[in-house]
Amino acid sequence: MRFQVLSLIGHAPHPLTGELPSPADRLEQVLAVGEAAERLGFDAYAIGERHAGPFLSSSPSVVLGALAARTSRIRLLTGVTVVAILDPVRVAEDYATLDQLSRGRVELVVGKGAEAGHFDLFGLDEKRQWDLQREKYELLRRLWTEEGVDWEGEFRPALRNVTTLPRPYGGPPRIWHGSATSLDSPELAARHGDPLFTANAVQPREAYARLVAHYREKFEEYGHDPRHARVAAGSGGLLIADTAEQAVSRYKDLYEARVRQSFRPELQGRAGYNTPYRTIEEAIAGGPQLIGSPQQIVDKILGYHEVYRHDLQSVTVDAFGQSTAEQIETLERFAEEIAPVVREEAPTTLWRE
Repeated sequence: MRFQVLSLIGHAPHPLTGELPSPADRLEQVLAVGEAAERLGFDAYAIGERHAGPFLSSSPSVVLGALAARTSRIRLLTGVTVVAILDPVRVAEDYATLDQLSRGRVELVVGKGAEAGHFDLFGLDEKRQWDLQREKYELLRRLWTEEGVDWEGEFRPALRNVTTLPRPYGGPPRIWHGSATSLDSPELAARHGDPLFTANAVQPREAYARLVAHYREKFEEYGHDPRHARVAAGSGGLLIADTAEQAVSRYKDLYEARVRQSFRPELQGRAGYNTPYRTIEEAIAGGPQLIGSPQQIVDKILGYHEVYRHDLQSVTVDAFGQSTAEQIETLERFAEEIAPVVREEAPTTLWRE
């Protein structure tokens, strides 16, 4: 198993104290945690992309560029690049530039995004989201694998003999497909022989297992070697305590206050938004959240691995408004007490090909 740290750069008041850092301080926190993740041996650090709601992640390429300058080894991923609302030419240029600056450490996770408001913000029809996603991804793919591209489509002007610059550092970066609620992303990933990144963040395991199973089935049907069907999985936040009892007593108020704070009544009943795990006991027992003792978290990750057979596990340490020191302490405990056990039990050749 490989391990990634993901931040969506949430910028809501602390759910218990109401404290809210300045945007500059919050962004510095993200960079400091990224540096710590590299020092602690994590394989990748990812920045999400949000254009609606209380987030500071509208320009992930800029944040990752800053992190590239302060690190030397850790891979730089997105989570996700909302390609459905973007110009693929600009995406190709921005992330190839980042790939050059980081000397080949960039990989994209593309998706339609998890915020309902961004299609209106960019003047696009949300009903066409999967058409937008498919066309723009396939153009991006061509821009990174071909030169002198001739292209015509529905959602942007035609291209004639276009070669985007700079070219990526050592060939086209790997592109994962973020998958949360629909079979469309697993289908697109399978068709092109790309890896799948299941959100595994809000819904019960069975919902995500259905998407992963569809991906693996279609991957082989499209003629790809099933050994190359890579899967990654997210999580709904990481909180570690010495014992299960301590986890509940220490984090119950924090977890449940954040759930109340982030509840979106206008999206109630819409898959992928409001967590059904309202109490911390429910989250520990059945949710994707990694909360509990080190052994509980090991068991939960390996339980997901039995179903998903995933190569990469993503963790999030800033979902509950904890300080920089608390986030780094959590990563230290994960690196020392959890990651070695999971790596041994669930080996992978990802990033060794």
